[in-house]
Amino acid sequence: MESPELIAQARDADIVTLTLTSPLMGPRFFADCEHVFSALATDASVRAVVVRSSAKAFSFGLDLPRAMATWGRIMTGGGFAAARGELLALIRQLQRSFTAIAACPMPVIAAIHGKCLGGGVDLIAACDLRVCSTDSVFSVRETKVAIVADLGSLQRLPAIIGPAATRELALTGRDIDAARARSLGLVSEVVADRDAAWAAADALAAEIASNPPLVVRGVKQVLDFGAGKSVADGLEYVAAWNSAFLASEDLGEAMAAFTAKRAPVFRGK
Repeated sequence: MESPELIAQARDADIVTLTLTSPLMGPRFFADCEHVFSALATDASVRAVVVRSSAKAFSFGLDLPRAMATWGRIMTGGGFAAARGELLALIRQLQRSFTAIAACPMPVIAAIHGKCLGGGVDLIAACDLRVCSTDSVFSVRETKVAIVADLGSLQRLPAIIGPAATRELALTGRDIDAARARSLGLVSEVVADRDAAWAAADALAAEIASNPPLVVRGVKQVLDFGAGKSVADGLEYVAAWNSAFLASEDLGEAMAAFTAKRAPVFRGK
């Protein structure tokens, strides 16, 4: 699938790379994002996904002029229950775009360079791992344009950078640089430039893809289930998970490879 804003299905073996070609998120972007990730979720042969941008920045967030041209009546109009219901439906529709990233069963890695603002932070917060270049700048910018961020930053960032840092960024709308993002845990690695960020994300994806794919998906699902729950709940869930899925051809392959002192070849069976 290819669109003016999101190019999908650039594939190398079992790794898919999605490249944003515009730094702005127009109305079409959100529909494309949901469609691409929903389709990837059904492809058992994909082991990891990389999201990057070929534009001058990773993302400036919402393309406000285009959004107003398309949704202006709904976003700014008055009215009573029916009109407010339209806006509620629109927000929920846009939320599904990034929820599709978070719900993707295989790990998603963001490679960030330049500015990552507003909706860009919503997007990367829905990813599993994030790396960035030294010139990266992050901002939960919605506060500066009189909007409460509503596409996932306020819900996902506390688990990534902590509640206090999330409140700081969301209440001030300030910019933070790559070094601060690394210290907060927003990104796991800071590298020299855009190409190095792409390479670092590709290396992470390849390392993940070399592991048993059913186990990788299981780890992600167990971690997602345990978010916000007690340790006891999480332990009960992973016990049930392994009771159902521990036995696999990949487990046998891991044991055979260990005994033979060779690299395992996992097939996801």
